[in-house]
Amino acid sequence: MSTVSTPAAVADESDRLDPALRRLIAVLIIGAMAPLLDTTIVNVALNTIVHDLHTTVSAVQWVSTSYLLAMGMSIPLAGWAVARFGGRQTWMMSLVLFLVGSALAGVAWNIGSLIAFRVVQGTASGMVLPVLQTLLLQAAGGRRTGRLMSAVSMPAVIAPILGPVLGGLIVGNTTWRWIFLINIPVCLVGMLLAWRGLEPTSARPGDPLDAVGLALLSPGIAGILLALSQFSSRREFGLPVIIPLVLGLALLVAFVVHVLRGRVANPIIDVRLFQVRAFSAACALLFLSGLSLFGGTLLVPLFLQQARGYSALSAGLLLVAQGVGAMLARSTVGKLADRTGSRPLVLVGIVLIALPIIGFTQVGSHTQVLFMAAFLLVFGCGISTVSIAVMTSAFQGLDRAQVPHASGATRIVLQVGGSFGASIVSLILARQIATHGGGGQTGLITAFSHTFWWAAGFALIALIPAAFLPGRGHQLAPAVPKQPRGEDARH
Repeated sequence: MSTVSTPAAVADESDRLDPALRRLIAVLIIGAMAPLLDTTIVNVALNTIVHDLHTTVSAVQWVSTSYLLAMGMSIPLAGWAVARFGGRQTWMMSLVLFLVGSALAGVAWNIGSLIAFRVVQGTASGMVLPVLQTLLLQAAGGRRTGRLMSAVSMPAVIAPILGPVLGGLIVGNTTWRWIFLINIPVCLVGMLLAWRGLEPTSARPGDPLDAVGLALLSPGIAGILLALSQFSSRREFGLPVIIPLVLGLALLVAFVVHVLRGRVANPIIDVRLFQVRAFSAACALLFLSGLSLFGGTLLVPLFLQQARGYSALSAGLLLVAQGVGAMLARSTVGKLADRTGSRPLVLVGIVLIALPIIGFTQVGSHTQVLFMAAFLLVFGCGISTVSIAVMTSAFQGLDRAQVPHASGATRIVLQVGGSFGASIVSLILARQIATHGGGGQTGLITAFSHTFWWAAGFALIALIPAAFLPGRGHQLAPAVPKQPRGEDARH
C-alpha cells in the first residue's frame, strides 16, 4: 500500500535537523557547559573563599571581575582563531586552556594566584560561545538558523539557573576548590567527544592577526567592563569609574577608525557588519536585553534571599522554574523563528519578560511560592524567546565568511549589555534600599518592588529596536567576494 505525503508532513520533514548536525550540537553543548556554569557557580563560594584564603571582600570580588574582563578581551580572538587554525582546533584549544585554568584555580594558594588563574579560565571561556555559533552556522549552511540558535541558547539560558544550585551543593558538602576541580572531568569528556565527533575544518595559515585592532578592541572592552564593575560595587560615578570608561570608549572609537580606514584585510571584528539593518537591530536588542534579562535575573535571587528570607539553596531551587520555562519555549521558538521571522517572536518575548517582572512588583511577605514559580516560568519563556529570535535575526543577510565576525560581535554586545544591566539595576536597588530599607522586611519589599518597576520599563524599551528586525527568512546569504579595501575601493 502506497503512502502519500501531506504538505504538513513534508514541511515537518524539511524542518528536521539531520542526524550529523544533531550530533554536532550535542558535542558542542556538552563542551560548553563547564565554562558557562563557571560564570555563575563561583559567586556562591565567594564568602567561603574570603575566610579560607584570609582575604577581604573587596579583594575576592576580583575573582569574578578578572574572569569577566578576560572573557571580554578574548572574544574578539575567536573569529580570527577559527579562520587561522580551523574550528575544531580552536574549540579543542579553548577546552584545554579552560581545563588548565580550572585545575590551577582548584589548587590556588592565595587570593592573588586564584585571580591570576581565573584570568586563564576567562580567556578560554570567552572563546567558547563564538566558536560554537560559528561551527554550527557554517555546518548548517544557513539552514534552520532558528533551530540552531535554540540549541546555542540552551546552555547560556540554563547555566545561570543551575549554577547557583550546583554551587550551593558543592560548597555545602565539600570544599570551595571543587567549584573549579569539577570542571576537569567535564572538559575531558567534552574534549574526547570533540576529538571523535568534530570534522577537521579548513584553516587559512596566510591570514595575519590584526594586532593593532586587537590592541585597541580588547583593552577597550575590558575598560568598559571594568568601569561597569566599579560602578556596580561603588554605586557612585567617581574617578575609578570615569577613567576606565573614558579610556575604553576612546580605544573603541580608535578601533572603528582603524577598521574603516581599510588598511587591514581581515579586521579582528568587521564593523561594516553594522551596515546590515537586521544585524544592527539585533545588537541593539542584545544590549537592551541586559537591562531586563540580566537585571531581572539578578533581582529575583536577591529578592528571595533578602526580602523573603530564603536560603541560597532554596532560592536556587525556586529559580529552576525559570529554567523549565526556558526549556519549554526553546524548541517551539526555534521552529517558529525559521517560519515566521524574528520580529513577532521578539515582540511576544518582550511582553513575556515584562509581565512577570511587573508581577514581582506585587509580591509581598505572604505571597505563595506557587505564584512566584509561575512568574519565573513565564519569565524563562520570555528570556528563551527573545534570546533565540534575536540571535537568529543577527545572522540574516550575512555571507558565511562574515559569520565568525558576527559571532564575536554579538557576544561582545551581549557581554557589555549584561554588565551594564547588572550595574544599573544594582545602583537602582541600592538607592531604593537606602530610601526604604529602614522599614524592615516591609521596607525591603517596597525597595525591590520599585526596582522591579524599573526593570519592567527597561524591558518595554526594547520594543523600539524590535520593530526593525526582519520578518520571514533567515538564510545566510551566498558567499560573496570580499569588497576591495584601501585604494582599490576608491576605483
